[in-house]
Amino acid sequence: MEDLRVRFGDNEALHGISLEIAEGEALGLVGESGSGKSVTSLAVLRLLPPSAETTGRILFSGTDLLTLPEREMRSRRGREIAMIFQEPMTALNPVMRIGSQIAEAVRAHHPELSRAEVRTRVLEAMHEVALPEPERRLRDYPHQFSGGQRQRILIAMALVNRPRLLIADEPTTALDVTVQAQILALLRRLRESHGLSMLFISHDLAVVAQACGQPGDHIAVMQHGCIVEHARAAELFRNPQDAYTRRLLASAPTMHTDRAKPLATLAAVEGRGELPSG
Repeated sequence: MEDLRVRFGDNEALHGISLEIAEGEALGLVGESGSGKSVTSLAVLRLLPPSAETTGRILFSGTDLLTLPEREMRSRRGREIAMIFQEPMTALNPVMRIGSQIAEAVRAHHPELSRAEVRTRVLEAMHEVALPEPERRLRDYPHQFSGGQRQRILIAMALVNRPRLLIADEPTTALDVTVQAQILALLRRLRESHGLSMLFISHDLAVVAQACGQPGDHIAVMQHGCIVEHARAAELFRNPQDAYTRRLLASAPTMHTDRAKPLATLAAVEGRGELPSG
């Protein structure tokens, strides 16, 4: 992304951000709600509403996605660039069997495949994300799965066409910590096995630390539509440079947090910028 700006009427949501994700690496995008994280991800896929005015450049393999005709952009969505949305029960069609939903993602980009070949790809994707008994559960509906399993279905849909870039927008928000850890471990394994690049979006610094913990991974911190800090993951947590990053870290509880006191908020640590002890 180069000088990416998004405007809704008189309000500018993104103020000229520039980011880069190398092949096989992950970029964590963090910030409080309303900082512009999801707008950034939707801009990459050109899924913003018609009222949004987007300028700048989004280069993918040397091609500016903002200049592509809609027909060509549609062919890239789900095939070269895929997205996992944050709430599986709204992202999945509740009256459509999950096998059919994953198959639909395959047929959209591979109409030449036979029904048997599509079924094979669907089952392979379900096995890959460790869904139990995929052959039996192909005909089940989303409500028949747990929250973690529904998230795995979304991941299977996103990866079934072997994209090069995966955008994960708050993929663990609605999950408990145990299932959250399983999903993060799954994403790490899939990154390694497929050489996948990933844009991981979250407000949870602990989750981002796990998702973007490989050598070469970076984290960018957003505030009010701007990138205020961008560094390698290990360096950012060890030595944050921007005051807003320090406030984000200070507002997160640690093993040393005094449980007798209320948790710090961004407003409470405004201007102090100190880090929690330990």
